Amino acid sequence: MTLFLQSLPARGSSVAKSIRLLGSPLLAMLVSMAALSGAANAEPVSGKRIGYVLTERHWSVYQTEDAKTECPQGFNIGPREQYSELYPEEGGVLRAEVDTRLVREGRRFHRETSDEPFPFYDAVGPNAYGVNLDGKITEEDFTSPDGVEGIDNQLNRALACIAIYRGPDGAFYHFSNLFMYGNAYNRWLIELTGVDDLANDDEVTVSFYRGLDDLVTDASGKGFVAGGTQRVDGRWGESFRGEVQGQIVDGVLTTEPAARTKFPWSFPGIGGGFHIFHDFQLQLTLTPKTAEGLLAGYADVEQYNHRLNRNWTTHHQSYGQLSAASLYRAMKRLADGYPDPDTGANTAISSAVDVKMHQVYIVHPGDETMGINTAQR
Repeated sequence: MTLFLQSLPARGSSVAKSIRLLGSPLLAMLVSMAALSGAANAEPVSGKRIGYVLTERHWSVYQTEDAKTECPQGFNIGPREQYSELYPEEGGVLRAEVDTRLVREGRRFHRETSDEPFPFYDAVGPNAYGVNLDGKITEEDFTSPDGVEGIDNQLNRALACIAIYRGPDGAFYHFSNLFMYGNAYNRWLIELTGVDDLANDDEVTVSFYRGLDDLVTDASGKGFVAGGTQRVDGRWGESFRGEVQGQIVDGVLTTEPAARTKFPWSFPGIGGGFHIFHDFQLQLTLTPKTAEGLLAGYADVEQYNHRLNRNWTTHHQSYGQLSAASLYRAMKRLADGYPDPDTGANTAISSAVDVKMHQVYIVHPGDETMGINTAQR
């Protein structure tokens, strides 16, 4: 019925008049309904506010089809391959579990930055996705595929030559989106207020929340649709709240940096998964139904390592050759922001995340309309 309505002509068209002349009051009524529906959707920022819910997110990794540009030496080896190199099978040699497997397993949480006996391959090449976080253009920076210089995304160097992070086949890439469906902990919302125009607006306020409700899927059950409702978690979601100013230019929302932002990133059956970003900012292309683009900032290295190993066992990391111990060393070496006041060592690494969001009606604690925010409608 929806597709039929969308295919019908506008109320004043000659075809619509012909339908009436043919004596079909039902079709005439449907044409009028379609016209009214179009009028209702013509103003996407009624009440000067619009909300979106996160429906997909992946660490932003620049990759070519054959990986030769960014990973000319190949991909990094994972836990199983590293174990075989460290403890080769030799006839008659007996090794204690505590001196072998438990040592390697312990390195996930008891971190070290000493050299390993195998190399770690950083991604190379001039290109990466992201934003200019520090306002500078240096030799360490990337250039975006569309020519923007000064891109800060050192995490791309650490991740791009680890198979698990690469799409569409990498396990992290695949499951990151799959885990958006049933895991309400990841229900991240943004709400734009003071919006006069989704195409151009000099000043809007962008608020961050954690939501409580399921995502609305399409008929396939694998995609998402706009128009759902999300209640703001006013109790357990307080630590995810934030507010920044932004502007919309040619349909692209850009926000000012937020000093410290907690971003949910958990997996089914495991609570408490999140990342901490400094200078957190958004760069999203907006439509009345979707928001798509990048979130970026300096990711806290220790929290990244903690979340990774709390959410993914060594067994699961092995499906894609991810060694958490090696990745931690790489992230500490490549970290480029927020130096420790005592040691001077950088504690955070520049990063970017590819995100997709769908429009929702956000209901705040205290709203009285049974799940419908009339201010938005």
